[in-house]
Amino acid sequence: MKTIAGETALITGGASGIGKLLSFALAEKGARVLAWDIDDAALKRLEAEAKARGLEIAGRVCDVSRRENVYAAAKEALERFGSVGILVNNAGVVSGKPLLETPDEKIERTMAVNALASFWTVKAFLPAMLERGRGQIVTVASAAGIVGVTGLADYSASKFAAFGFNEALRMELRKRRSPVKTLIVCPFFVDTGLFEGVRTRIPLLLPILKQDYVVKRITGAILKGKKRLVLPFFVYSVWILRLFPVGFMDAVADFFGISSSMDHFTGRK
Repeated sequence: MKTIAGETALITGGASGIGKLLSFALAEKGARVLAWDIDDAALKRLEAEAKARGLEIAGRVCDVSRRENVYAAAKEALERFGSVGILVNNAGVVSGKPLLETPDEKIERTMAVNALASFWTVKAFLPAMLERGRGQIVTVASAAGIVGVTGLADYSASKFAAFGFNEALRMELRKRRSPVKTLIVCPFFVDTGLFEGVRTRIPLLLPILKQDYVVKRITGAILKGKKRLVLPFFVYSVWILRLFPVGFMDAVADFFGISSSMDHFTGRK
């Protein structure tokens, strides 16, 4: 178990949902937290609440889908803090419609926020981590980045990309014998509101996860230097199912309700 007291933690999508709770969780552990988000009002509320609780959290408006915005905000962060010890790529969006009903611009934004943004943040902050000889890069992906889900073609594609990006980055760092760590997080649906209306057929094995629980597990994984966090444990069975014929895996997905989980999706209002 390591301490993160005095470290600077940057969290994208840090003003709502998991990002907001993680901002508080890391600040409570002694980290200086910089939260990036596109919602200025939400960032101000986050800062006010943090101040009332005696926590060090600063907000900064940044649209991570725009490379130039990321690089400009990263330059400010590095000038202010010198380095970022923990980078959490958490920002995410979801369309929640079948492919042919999803507008092109929403597909492009999903890929930009959920996948490409990690390239820009890592390119901005990894050099200083390498120079310091320590750091941690956390990628919040999804169980939908392990198995495709009906109604989430663009989202699943973006999270598969995030998973692959993390794995390739980890291998690059390993090859150069760098002490910088990576952590991939793949949770099932979380009750953040982002997936409002989703259903699970067998909640005993695939429950809709509570935000507090997920944040607690992510925080613990960061402190322990873990490389992978998959929630719930049953999701690991996907890798076993891939050893069987595709038809069998599809039948299992139908049985567990994966193919119909988005049928009543409404999303965040």
